[in-house]
Parts: sequence; structure tokens; C-alpha cells
Amino acid sequence: MVTWTVEFSAMASPCQVLLCAPSAQAARALAQPAIDEVLRIERTYSRYRADSVVGRINAAAGSGEWIALDAEAAGLLDYAGQLHALSGGLFDITSGVLRRAWDFRQPRVPGEAELAPLLALVGWQRVERRGTDAAVRLPQRGMELDFGGFGKEYAADRAAALLLAQGVRHGYVNLGGDMRVIGPQADGTPWRIGIQDPRDSARTIASIDITEGALATSGDYERYFELDGRRYCHILDPRSGMPVTHWRSVSVLAPLAVAAGSASTIAMLLGGAAPAFLNDSGCAWLAQDGAGRIFDQRVKAS
Repeated sequence: MVTWTVEFSAMASPCQVLLCAPSAQAARALAQPAIDEVLRIERTYSRYRADSVVGRINAAAGSGEWIALDAEAAGLLDYAGQLHALSGGLFDITSGVLRRAWDFRQPRVPGEAELAPLLALVGWQRVERRGTDAAVRLPQRGMELDFGGFGKEYAADRAAALLLAQGVRHGYVNLGGDMRVIGPQADGTPWRIGIQDPRDSARTIASIDITEGALATSGDYERYFELDGRRYCHILDPRSGMPVTHWRSVSVLAPLAVAAGSASTIAMLLGGAAPAFLNDSGCAWLAQDGAGRIFDQRVKAS
């Protein structure tokens, strides 16, 4: 069996399915259902599409209209509520409105007067649910939901599940750096995955051997700008509307990509309290702080 890589684009990221198959054609046939599932999830939950579930919820904000949810969408919304509670309110899928004040393509820091009306729209506790048909509505015009904090990782897990259902036992799904490993290489050896240096994309700060499970990294180097010697990244504290600053990156190894990605993002938001949270989670992790120091060696640095 030969290892093949099937590349595609989704969720504004380069993506790939890597698997073992007897031919390129067979690899593509196995990968296609997984790719189709990733694209379905993108269509269904993208905040940029007016016809998506999230798009319809956001468009109806303040109108009083209830938007009915299917079992999948209701489950994802329930998960968002769990993350909000687990993070002490820091993981809040209503905080996407803050991006209206931030454009990381240009070095400009919004002032308090610009952030204040947006912060008034943030608050998971204000999201209204109706139990009879799992419907949801947002009570104030301008409020938004954004599944971007876990949508890509959820898609990676769903893609991996479809590959496993077809009998694929060696390979992984990589959605823009969020990885779900299906099984080891064909000879049984683990995949060696590098963790990018947040300050030098050509280098890694660690390498991790993985045979199954998921690895996700959150960091201040994905979308950012620098101004007056300070870095401003896209991960925003929903209390202040300002970017987090404590960690350069946090990587988490977990059984599922959605768990790894959620934990790494919550850790970025928690700042100095992240190690205790990550240790309590039982996941292996590695983080680099603002001074470049590496924390925790359960994920061995190379």
C-alpha cells in the first residue's frame, strides 16, 4: 500500500487527507466523502453565508423570529454552552461581533468608544433557546453567533469518522493545521507532527509522535499585526474586546480534534491560569509564553 495525499481547500485554509491506498484513484475515491463532509459543514455553519444556519440566526437577530435547529446544529449549540461554562465565560460564540472593530490586515487599535457598543452585544447567557423544537433566537439586533471557534475541528472529526467507516486505518485529516489522526503509518510507526515556531514559520519548536487522536494549536501568529512594538492577534477577550497576550501558542493533544481545538483556544484566553486548566483536562499539551519559554514536557519538545 502506498501513502497518498489528497489536497483541497475549505474554511479559508489549505487542507489535506492523507491515507494508504493501492492507487491515486482509489485514494481520491476514499477521500471524497470526507472532503464532501467538510464542505457540507462549511456551507451549513459559515457565518459568511446568508443561507447557512448561522447566517439565518444572525439575520433574524432582534426580530423575535425563532430559527429551528436540526439535531446536529442543536448539539453544536449545546457544546458551545458547555465551553462557555468550562472557560468561565471566556469562550463565547457571541463575541464574533468584535471582529467589526478589528481588521488584522492593517495596524489599527480600536478605541473604547468603538468597542463599547460591540461589547454590549456579547453574552452567551442572552441567547434564547426553545426546547420544543430546539429553536434559537438572538434578542438584540446586531448580535451574532460564530461557530468558527470549533467548526473546523468538528469537521476534521466528522471527516475522520467517514474514513474509518470505509475501512481506512492509516492516515490523517489536516484542516489548516488542525489534525485528526486515524491511525499510524502503514508500517505501524507513528506520524511525526511538528509544532510551528510562532515567530519563525520555517522552524518548529516541538515534534510529536502520534498514532491516533488529534492535535490542535491556537496562537498569536495566525492573524495579527504589530504596532509600536506590540503584537495584536485575532483571539479576543470577550470581556475587554482586546487581544490576548500571555501565550504565543498553545498545542493540545486529545482524542478528538474538537476537544483539542477548544482546549487550546480556552488556554489562550485563560492566560496564566491555562496550565492548571490544561492539567485538569488530562490532555497532553505544550505552550510557549510571550518570552519564548516552553511549558510542560508531556509533549516532548524536539
